Amino acid sequence: MKLSYLKAKDFRNIRETTLTFGEGVNVLCGENGQGKTNALECLYLFSRGRSFRAGGEAEMVRFGAGGFSAEIGFVTGGRDHTLVWRYFDGRHKRIHNGFEVEKIGEFIGLFRAVLFSPDHLRLVKGSPDARREFLNVAVSQIDHEYTALYVRFRHILDNRNTLLRFAQKNLYVDPAELTAWTEQLADVSARLAVKRKAYVDELGRFAPVFLREISGGRDELSVSYDSCVGGEDEASIRDAYLAAFEAERPREAAAGYSLFGVHRDDLRLTINGADARTFASQGQQRSVVLALKTAEGEVCKKICGEYPVFLFDDVLSELDERRRAYVTENIKDKQIIVTSCDREIDGDARTILVRDGVYCPAE
Repeated sequence: MKLSYLKAKDFRNIRETTLTFGEGVNVLCGENGQGKTNALECLYLFSRGRSFRAGGEAEMVRFGAGGFSAEIGFVTGGRDHTLVWRYFDGRHKRIHNGFEVEKIGEFIGLFRAVLFSPDHLRLVKGSPDARREFLNVAVSQIDHEYTALYVRFRHILDNRNTLLRFAQKNLYVDPAELTAWTEQLADVSARLAVKRKAYVDELGRFAPVFLREISGGRDELSVSYDSCVGGEDEASIRDAYLAAFEAERPREAAAGYSLFGVHRDDLRLTINGADARTFASQGQQRSVVLALKTAEGEVCKKICGEYPVFLFDDVLSELDERRRAYVTENIKDKQIIVTSCDREIDGDARTILVRDGVYCPAE
């Protein structure tokens, strides 16, 4: 996959711009606070359907403007594609090759990108929510069913939790209604868990190889899916969920929320046999995240047949010289858009200077 251009108007501090990108390394270079990350945020919007920053679309509108519009052009599978995202008067419109796309699940995965930001450096020792989000993002880009399935899961979970809160307050709950939501939650949780487990299996084939390379053979990584219930296939996982819900019904009613489901699962990482969350050094944490992000791109290539676009938001400055060298050596055959205060990243890089939301190719 190759990104050709980005057009943006009234997005963050960008009044209006058109950026063109070449193969290999493209550097958005400028001082902090000038708008480098805004361009990456705009690109990521097309791959994930939302920002990697806090807040919604209204916060992406340039101050004083009535909305924003953005467009990208890219090549995938040997064909040119365009995606447009418009947001005005509190409503958005998404367009692919001239046709509106109403469902977000049909939009995500058209343009595939791997984001690596400073927040990801806390992926190892951060909360399980961060690792679940990592899996949700990665799987949704290569599995078109995943996003719609996850939206359905959140709807079912919210409705079941509402009934459990009623039970917690000793209000009447229709047993048949609770049973119906419980069976649906077990079913959709099992389907999501199978997809996540399959993805983690692929991740576990690549990430350990990359960590060995980064560490010079000193560190061995193991990656596995840590489920709150047992089971290997969809049917057995569903049965395990149903058994857990039945056994823990009083405890769930007392808690007022669902104690089981894929919202309780985690990505388990071990280094040299020890839990990385507890025992990994700061340097090992950075190496593991770098290995995971590199592996994310490789899994995407294996499933989809081509590399995604890599978006690196000011992370090279967070890495030491050895890890920076690993990154630059392993992106030669990939397209990368990187933000940096330093122009000297790669001698062959295409450099775009950024100042106050204005982007100018360096001479």
